[in-house]
Amino acid sequence: MTVNETTRPLWTPDVLGQGFEALELPLLPDDEGPVKATLVRHLAPAPAPPHGILDALSAFTKRRLRTMPVDPAGPPRAVLYLHGWADYFLQTELAEYLGASGFHFYALDLRKFGRSLLPGQTPGYTTDLAAYDEDIAAALLAIEQDVSTRTGNTTVPTIHMIAHSLGGLVAALWADRHPGRIGTLTLNAPWLELQGSSLIRSIAMHLVEPFARTDPKRPFRFPEMPAYWESVSSEAHGEWLLDPDWRPRASFPIRAGWSKAVLTGHSAVERKLNIDAPVLVLLSGRTRIQAEWSAELMRADAVIDVEETSRRALGLGRRTAVFRYPGALHDVFLSRRTIRQQAYRDVAIWLASYPY
Repeated sequence: MTVNETTRPLWTPDVLGQGFEALELPLLPDDEGPVKATLVRHLAPAPAPPHGILDALSAFTKRRLRTMPVDPAGPPRAVLYLHGWADYFLQTELAEYLGASGFHFYALDLRKFGRSLLPGQTPGYTTDLAAYDEDIAAALLAIEQDVSTRTGNTTVPTIHMIAHSLGGLVAALWADRHPGRIGTLTLNAPWLELQGSSLIRSIAMHLVEPFARTDPKRPFRFPEMPAYWESVSSEAHGEWLLDPDWRPRASFPIRAGWSKAVLTGHSAVERKLNIDAPVLVLLSGRTRIQAEWSAELMRADAVIDVEETSRRALGLGRRTAVFRYPGALHDVFLSRRTIRQQAYRDVAIWLASYPY
């Protein structure tokens, strides 16, 4: 068991500041020593009668965002967010919007990422994407306990999962292996295929496999691609304050064992999955991948092939929808304000459509 059910969880103030708290989830150790995941929760302000929850969230009142409240008579409803590669949870606006819409919002920093990265660990490293099943199981248990404690409702909450990029691949594979566990799955620019094609992936697998077998932590030398970081970071052309250790300018080193794990996941997606939960995929309108930053990268996905991803998305399950956002970045929720606000609303409507 990864979470001690006999002791009260210790939530501590999170780096995101007021309204956010973090909980360490101890996991089984690996060859590098102790391992943990970190669950972040958003504590939405209580409604201020008689005006309601929108007035309680002054930031959203000023922007005149209209939230999509859920049925208060229904079972508790929660959201679990998974981040992408060389990434961590920082999407505070998303948490505030869904919290204002009546959802208990949580985010998970997976092992060896962000808040969960421990000294001496290889950042982001794994040789099997299924290793994250333990992280997710610990998070779901903690969410169920926390929602019950906060609401006094012993009904098991409906949990909706939202995942970005590499987290989208992890979440899709996890949902395929765990039918009936979540209400819906929302994938924000999921990394479902290697940039290029399945043929390039097949060639890459043949090149990677020998190193993954003999020297799995061997880093490959690739040209640095900081252009997307520059589109997001407030130190360059973006709006967001990024932690330099948790989301470095040049990303994490790409290693052989990790590469094989990702390519294996892409192969599974190509064979089609059978996710029973409704799936919503959010994508930019177009792709533009280049090493050097240009203004055009502020209106395109600079990481994945959105057309190939759109095709792969339709093989995830029988209930799949693809929403496109012209002008969006790779992370739709970090795009310019008008786009991300539309995405917040679309996701809230989607979640509200599947209450149980």
